[in-house]
Amino acid sequence: MPYVRTVKTASGATAVQIVWSSRRGSREIDHIGSAHDDAQLELLKAAARQRLAAGQGELDLGLDAAAAGGPLPITSSRMGCLLDALARAYDMLGLGKAAGGDEVFRGLVLARIIEPASKLDSLRVLEEAGAAAASYRTVLRRLPAYAKQEFRQELSAACAAHARLGPASLVLYDVSTLYFETDVGDGFREPGFSKERRLEPQITIGLLTGQDGFPLMVSAFEGNKAETKTMLPVIEKFMAAHRLPDVTVVADAGMISEANQKAIEAAGLSFILGMKIPDVPYQVAKWRREHPGEDIPDGHVFTQPWPAGPSSARRDQVIYYSYKADRARRTLRGIDEQVAKAAKAVAGLAPVKRNRFIALDGAAKSVNRELEAKARALAGLKGYATNLAACPDGTPVTPEFVIGSYRRLFEIEKSFRMAKSDLQARPVYHHLRDSIEAHLTIVFAALAVSRWIEHQTGWSIRKFVKTARRYRTIAIQAGPHTITAADPLPTDLQAALAQIHGRPATH
Repeated sequence: MPYVRTVKTASGATAVQIVWSSRRGSREIDHIGSAHDDAQLELLKAAARQRLAAGQGELDLGLDAAAAGGPLPITSSRMGCLLDALARAYDMLGLGKAAGGDEVFRGLVLARIIEPASKLDSLRVLEEAGAAAASYRTVLRRLPAYAKQEFRQELSAACAAHARLGPASLVLYDVSTLYFETDVGDGFREPGFSKERRLEPQITIGLLTGQDGFPLMVSAFEGNKAETKTMLPVIEKFMAAHRLPDVTVVADAGMISEANQKAIEAAGLSFILGMKIPDVPYQVAKWRREHPGEDIPDGHVFTQPWPAGPSSARRDQVIYYSYKADRARRTLRGIDEQVAKAAKAVAGLAPVKRNRFIALDGAAKSVNRELEAKARALAGLKGYATNLAACPDGTPVTPEFVIGSYRRLFEIEKSFRMAKSDLQARPVYHHLRDSIEAHLTIVFAALAVSRWIEHQTGWSIRKFVKTARRYRTIAIQAGPHTITAADPLPTDLQAALAQIHGRPATH
């Protein structure tokens, strides 16, 4: 393989040479000349390159001579690495097969992740990304199919298969609300309880996920339906669809009313539930009597068995009361602030507002010291109830397993945040129930793809999309030839893409 080299001579000049080397290690050197300044050096290099090119044919690109020097046309440009990564996740989850190969649905899911927008604007997002986009009339024609229960069950089945659910698998359940900018309810969009304290009509969304927050099922309910009445229908429907004999439901205390817990028990479900503590538990009171003047050790867990009676249909239960010093500190600080405000209100120095420590007896006001004492005695305690006889892997149930499983609820909260912020789930452009249900189906699939990408890469979906969309693959037409070019990828993105596509990263 010949190449041009420069070497210094004994006289101080620079010699330009062509070196002809072979695989066997032998070399022949063709001396072109010696230069004493930069101008002579460049001339000799040019002569050497000319000699190397002698006898070689010129590649005819078929370009019009009149267009020489002009820019070559770009025939296509796409966000190659981003689109390919999202498509890979979509297919790995089995969503393509579950959707019956519906390319319109795939496009809407990918567009929702790249840049959440209306259905009409999603077509613009796909075109800018370089992906094929259906017509708007085709999208409108396909939407009703995405609202059908059969279509949604197929997607849910694909997600359940990916999560590898088995008997007594842990599932997380929580609800949230999506509001609409309208003043009039319609039976589905209705005003109801809202953590955001909004008065507009809303719908209630029930989300069921695996223990890692991966979505398994989403359901929409009327906005004025009590949150506690949404959980059992969702779980029973999910178990029936996937023929699961039992799952272990993990839910927050706010989701569980006494009637709801009885219904869960009647359905024969296993559960790990956060529970409210109305009074000082017996085990805690006993410990304090036996250790007068001592603080409960940080991290201490009290175990309270609650066996079923001989005529009871429920299983034996265990309640764990966990004490955290930091939780107690924050709770006591809040109690001090509320009691101080109550004292000011009682003294007439501040208006009477909602304050649980103000006791009213007719027109007389006083600070409820009994309630204050009970609140202080409960500070730092949190309760967890379970009816599990054994962990899903067959090992005995431990406080660490129960409390650790409950704390995984942050994963479903993360999924809700992703759906509301990154995927902008609030369906502001939809008014009919079928359209809203179809929109939520698209958001559900987009959430599954996003969680898979995050799990594979360790990046947030927002960071991945923001980074990957900057790198495009383009096709350039040079006469009859098509040349493909791409932006060079940074090392960290290469590593993330390697995790997605299951291949070693290149550097």
